[in-house]
Amino acid sequence: MRNHHHRRAGTTAALLLLGSMSLGGLGCNGRQATDAAGSGGTAPGSSAASGEQPGASAAAATAPRAEQEPLFVGWPQPALALLITGQQSGYIEPCGCTGLTNQKGGLVRRYTSKRQLEERGWEVVALDVGNQVRRFGRQPEIKFQMTAEGLKKMKYRAIGFGPDDLRLSSGELIAITADEGESGTPFVCANVAILDRSLTPRLQIIEAAGKKIGVTAVLGTSELAKITSDEIIKQPPEEALREVWQELDKQSCDLYVLLAHASLQESEELARKVPHFDVVVTAGGAGEPTYEAEKIAGTSAVIVQVGTKGMYVGVIGLFDDPNQPLRYQRVPLDARFPDAPEMLQLLASYQDQLKAAGLEGLGVKPIPYPIDRQFVGSEACIDCHDGDYAIWKKTSHGHALDSLTHPGERSEVPRHFDPECISCHVVGWNPQKYIPYISGYLGLKQTPHLPHVGCESCHGPGSAHVAAENGEGNPTQEAIDWYREEVRLPLAEAEKKCMECHDYDNSPDFHAEGAFDRYWKKVEHGKKR
Repeated sequence: MRNHHHRRAGTTAALLLLGSMSLGGLGCNGRQATDAAGSGGTAPGSSAASGEQPGASAAAATAPRAEQEPLFVGWPQPALALLITGQQSGYIEPCGCTGLTNQKGGLVRRYTSKRQLEERGWEVVALDVGNQVRRFGRQPEIKFQMTAEGLKKMKYRAIGFGPDDLRLSSGELIAITADEGESGTPFVCANVAILDRSLTPRLQIIEAAGKKIGVTAVLGTSELAKITSDEIIKQPPEEALREVWQELDKQSCDLYVLLAHASLQESEELARKVPHFDVVVTAGGAGEPTYEAEKIAGTSAVIVQVGTKGMYVGVIGLFDDPNQPLRYQRVPLDARFPDAPEMLQLLASYQDQLKAAGLEGLGVKPIPYPIDRQFVGSEACIDCHDGDYAIWKKTSHGHALDSLTHPGERSEVPRHFDPECISCHVVGWNPQKYIPYISGYLGLKQTPHLPHVGCESCHGPGSAHVAAENGEGNPTQEAIDWYREEVRLPLAEAEKKCMECHDYDNSPDFHAEGAFDRYWKKVEHGKKR
């Protein structure tokens, strides 16, 4: 084994890192071209989840996709390849709302991307910087468990923690991530532990292809501040890294990697303060990873961004070439990667667990609507709005839940028990918080009158309006007019309402200039007859 310090003077100083073109602007859950700052969001299907700013240009949203660039052009066979991921933030798969061909990300494609590297004859070491979920509660716990199982199936060798992972219950985290004796655990963190420092290693030593790789992970200062549980042991990142380096240095590794769940600025600063790492993988930076790995000023290290929402993997090739020891390419997880059956089975199991738990088991409890009204269903509107109802039945809104009960793509994985999916496909839910309102949809059997994106999805609950029109309580004309006005949605205000579901994740084209007018023509109603 070559001495690490001798190697540093030769190979690392001579780094030549090759970037490569990638597809232009595909968002995890739709077409999107923006590098706006953000760290992903609450869960699939949320505009808050997109991690991109609403000010993204219309040109970016409608820009045609670039042709798929060939991968690893000019690369000789590497001695070893690192597969770099992170910041999944709940996006275990693209939602499918705009068609999977137009979307990036997901564990099913990630598995295939790794397998294809291995089929080239490459030995692959997979590393993840962490943050598998966003939000907390029972559904994220199930999602974390399922993701951890998937990463282990992919034989990940080191997995860091993100601040949102550590918001889950300590019991669940320990059950999933604790060191299991001889089998060990891929989870690693230098400055955070759950309940007991001995349960999670502070470093990983990976031996592959005749090389030795030392890996540690760290949470940045602002990320630590987000963790309020007294069951999480915390330590300042620089202090922890200096301690861990003493152990890493004894291993005389060929390569040292830091998984930094920190801002881009802090990740670079940590690399300068503890200047022993060759590669820093950061969760910081823009929504998409940079095209090239970048040198960290004042060090011999390079930094690689993972981006957000699991849209990309990064591949770092290690070569026995002193003039070009490393090469890098970001790889968009687009439709070129077929679905891996192993991960589809895992996704089906995840949905089965959600079905078995039910809304109550997931801790999803209906909340009051802002005003004292109930949802009555679109059928209640037919008597007075039969023409509008007929138009609605012919639109995709009138069959929205069908795309979850019988999805056209990945049909083996129905999603109509998933709160993160149904919130925009039924009547009576808050689409951004994935919570039903009292009297909203609870299931096909419990509330058969509330499936699909119905009248009240846009106009609000209609109980008072319907009762007044039916003469219940002998309402005055003034009261009737009041309730009519209450459910009226002026066209000038409709676009904002539509964006609660037609957000950047699910419908990025909706945000292009003039898009609302084009969409409106597909569902236009309300004309006086």
